[in-house]
Amino acid sequence: MATAARRTQGASASAKSAAAKSAAGKSPSKGRAAKGAATNAPTLSKEEELHAYREMLLIRRFEEKAGQMYGMGLIGGFCHLYIGQEAVVVGMQMASNDGDQVITGYRDHGHMLVTGMDPKGVLAELTGRRGGYSKGKGGSMHMFSKEKQFFGGHGIVGAQVPLGTGLAFANRYKGDDAVSLVYFGDGAANQGQVYESFNMAALWKLPVVYVIENNRYAMGTSVTRSAAQSDFSKRGISFGIPGEQVDGMDIRAVREAGARAVEHARSGEGPYILEMLTYRYRGHSMSDPAKYRTKDEVSRMREEHDPIEQVRRRLIGEFGVPEDELKGIDGQIRKIVNEAADFATSDPEPDVSELFTDILH
Repeated sequence: MATAARRTQGASASAKSAAAKSAAGKSPSKGRAAKGAATNAPTLSKEEELHAYREMLLIRRFEEKAGQMYGMGLIGGFCHLYIGQEAVVVGMQMASNDGDQVITGYRDHGHMLVTGMDPKGVLAELTGRRGGYSKGKGGSMHMFSKEKQFFGGHGIVGAQVPLGTGLAFANRYKGDDAVSLVYFGDGAANQGQVYESFNMAALWKLPVVYVIENNRYAMGTSVTRSAAQSDFSKRGISFGIPGEQVDGMDIRAVREAGARAVEHARSGEGPYILEMLTYRYRGHSMSDPAKYRTKDEVSRMREEHDPIEQVRRRLIGEFGVPEDELKGIDGQIRKIVNEAADFATSDPEPDVSELFTDILH
């Protein structure tokens, strides 16, 4: 189980260093990176591709199970699935170091899993059980792990951005080597607190990377209808923060850009913005029928740009990995997720006394 579920935190330091060096000196791309992504795409080793495949597949299968359990009434409240966006967080973790912090919004299960949080504890929190990461009281949007340097899961749109900037301030204040990775979406990018954070981060050259996961529709409104400047990589220009657009459906592009951004922040050069051009296959939340886009659009993205299928094709075509081996990996992942589901439905619910713990008076 440990082998099948190994986290991206275990990626080799030499591979990360090589990625950073290969990215050095390249000017940030301002084009829509998804076009012609295969032309000058960076490469990953067979081991890195297999690692990325496992990590992304774990997120995909976990989210599929979460969606199924929500439909069965086993998960209450809100539930926002990450299906389609897996390459973003996996690629960024491959570019980061142990000790770097992660903070995000409410579409957060994938971020938890790649930091090494136990799928059982994550799913048990979704079902409101005692063994969940927030003792069953936080639900899908609010769980944390100080041990894994994961600082939430936040339900308020954009709230994680000043908090993540605060983590970077603490890193600078303490003089350690950690970088804060702050994830938020295209909808949250229009919040005023985001720009207050940009200003402070640039003023004090804080070690923070802002990862904007642009999945095109926020809660249901296209970015072209809600943003005067839809190139989010340019949102930091007035603060002197460099930024670039990245094909967020290609694990190779994400890892390369991530290595460049993290190195920039860690070296004392201050914040960096990465706009990940990605796509969510499901609605904004489980209650969203997503009628603001066509079925053909979703099908086309799945068929042409699916991040997991891209890796699968390369593993078979370029590295000669047998299909049976990949099916075996899928089987191992499914077993992990099924065991998590069993735990999340059999673990006891919190005692009534928990209503009065961990609260401010």
